[in-house]
Amino acid sequence: MTIEKLEPLSQQPHMFRITLSDGTRLKTQDYVVAALHLRTGMELDEEAHQQLLDAVGKASAKTRAVRMISAAGHSKKELQRRLVEKGERVEDAQEAVAWLSELKLLDDAKTAEQLVRSAVAKGYGRSRIRQILYEKSIPQEYWEDALSLVPEMDEAIDRFLERRFRGNAPEEKEVKRAVDALLRRGHSYSDIRAGLQRYDESLELDDAEL
Repeated sequence: MTIEKLEPLSQQPHMFRITLSDGTRLKTQDYVVAALHLRTGMELDEEAHQQLLDAVGKASAKTRAVRMISAAGHSKKELQRRLVEKGERVEDAQEAVAWLSELKLLDDAKTAEQLVRSAVAKGYGRSRIRQILYEKSIPQEYWEDALSLVPEMDEAIDRFLERRFRGNAPEEKEVKRAVDALLRRGHSYSDIRAGLQRYDESLELDDAEL
């Protein structure tokens, strides 16, 4: 196996495209090229060829992992799963997650706290926040501490009702739609009932309506 072409990518700094004699085209970072002393015309025996493929795979997984955690909070389990879904090898995904963890860039406890704060800012209630932690594959051992950051959500409910009703006296159907929307946002029946009565004390609600 021979490296037929080794060219920098002008639109992607620090990236190179490697073309092998069998037609394979690989894209990798400049540090991989430097570490393996790659050059055009270089002959690769079977061991060197496999070393190149392994190095390219590991670098790809790490680069993609950094990009993913920069865009959104991820648990270790979720990040590994998503890397594999994007085409990275399982072992490369595992190594990338371990690498980020060692660098203190990936911490499930801190990610749980970030997710909770973000959900609170969006006005979500406790049950919706718990669902988010589950969907993000946050280990349950971190849930209690993260959920302790959830404040009383009276203000969030009040803001929602003010936006929904705009100061008007709501009709029964409007109340029902508002209740359903707040339930989807993770608020409890009791908190919703209290919020409705803060909005309009004259509203007569019974348990069957909620």
